[in-house]
Amino acid sequence: MEQVLFQTSLIAAFVAGVVALFAPCCISFLLPAYLGSVFKEKEKILLMTLIFGLGIFVVMMPAVLGIAALSKALFIYHDEIYVFGGFVMLVASAITFLGIKFPMPNLPGREAGKHDPLSIFMLGVFSGITSACCAPVLIGILTLTFLTPSFFGAISIGATYVLGMVFPLLIISIFLSGKVDRFMFLRKPMLQFKFLGKERVVIVSNFLASVIFAATGVLILSLKATGKLSMSNLEGFTKTVTNTGNYINQYTQGNIAYNILFIILFGLFIYYLVKKL
Repeated sequence: MEQVLFQTSLIAAFVAGVVALFAPCCISFLLPAYLGSVFKEKEKILLMTLIFGLGIFVVMMPAVLGIAALSKALFIYHDEIYVFGGFVMLVASAITFLGIKFPMPNLPGREAGKHDPLSIFMLGVFSGITSACCAPVLIGILTLTFLTPSFFGAISIGATYVLGMVFPLLIISIFLSGKVDRFMFLRKPMLQFKFLGKERVVIVSNFLASVIFAATGVLILSLKATGKLSMSNLEGFTKTVTNTGNYINQYTQGNIAYNILFIILFGLFIYYLVKKL
């Protein structure tokens, strides 16, 4: 039964996803975007991490399901995507510095203007785009899913791989949840000025987030200009991701008990997240 559904174990896909997160072309955009989001929001970090992760899922899952045109486009426009991503970070820096929030409907029980989930989601989407066009990430996930004969198995393996990429961020959010807002200095105003006829107050947390976004944008653009984020420079890490998945798979493939145990443990982890929310 398990051979019909999975040629790759869920554990192997999960571990490969964790390793893929640390690919230079992935972590150079994704982690700073996430950390900038943490300083920007300060509160509800776990919820905002889930929204950030959802943005990644929205982009990664179509590639996981083998949409050939999307996968091909991600490789063809690799360089352009990273240049665009660098400018997105610079724009995010300016928006954060100015304290601009995207308009959102006032849902029941939601404090208007306190959080900016749409911008967090969009940062997650752009993180997903840059991650999906990162050769180690995309080749790793396609290798694992193409080995899986069933559609359900491919979805499960792909989703677990992306969960592996998001998992370290969830661990960070659990550690920071309820702690960042205790640092009152983050709420202190640093600058006050008028912009487009409106009074703007820059608080410490927004300033830090803005610096992170700006530094990342400049770093990405400079790395692209010097060719250090090119496809050819990432072949070694691509092998690391695929070899990690294959190595774990040697010990976990063919035993459905491992997959069941993994599902139970991850289910308990999700239950823990829901309780914290």
